[in-house]
Amino acid sequence: MLTLYIANRNFSSWSLRPWVLLAHLGIPFETRLAPFAQGSNWVSFRAFSPTGKVPCLHDAEQVVWDSMGIAEHLADRHPEVWPSDVMARSWARCAAAEMHSGFTPLRTQCPMNCGYRVRLLAVDAPLQADLRRLDELWCEGLSQFGGPFLAGEAFTAVDAAFAPVAFRIQTYGLTLSEPALAYAQRLLALPAMQQWYADALAESFEEPAHDAACLVQGELLADLRHRGR
Repeated sequence: MLTLYIANRNFSSWSLRPWVLLAHLGIPFETRLAPFAQGSNWVSFRAFSPTGKVPCLHDAEQVVWDSMGIAEHLADRHPEVWPSDVMARSWARCAAAEMHSGFTPLRTQCPMNCGYRVRLLAVDAPLQADLRRLDELWCEGLSQFGGPFLAGEAFTAVDAAFAPVAFRIQTYGLTLSEPALAYAQRLLALPAMQQWYADALAESFEEPAHDAACLVQGELLADLRHRGR
């Protein structure tokens, strides 16, 4: 049985990527939750992850870290992780890698917080450039491969790579073209994404630093989380 170590569902965009890929494709796995703590989690996370970070996958005696590394490990055993068409597969890998290494203004100015609804006070030039590129990339994939997912009819690792962005769009009310927004809504409507969202809202963990990061450039409109109160 595969074991996937994740952190708080409300905040951990990196954890979401392999989790939703496994869950949507119906690959059996067990989830182990290691909540974020105040300050550094490196020491406690090192108990299961060589980098002291999440996500981390344990496959019998093998430890696989980093969301892209996990996707490739899974693809060796489950070919449906990536598109079967060669052109679509190459495009999907490039797009997923671009998300993995880029979009820094989007990540930093709009951290994932499933339960918050935030009104941005401003959208600066770097964030606007990221949104333009995101829109361009999504529309390219949808147009070239026919949708409803980025590389064709099936949900694959490239869609999992952008799953946290769908939550960011929902949280911050980000403006994109109609096809891009429709794609984000399709992601949010997936049963696996709905399960992640429900579990995120139900979490009772307090993590002030992550909450504060969401409001550096925005105003809190609502907090939809259930904290047992």
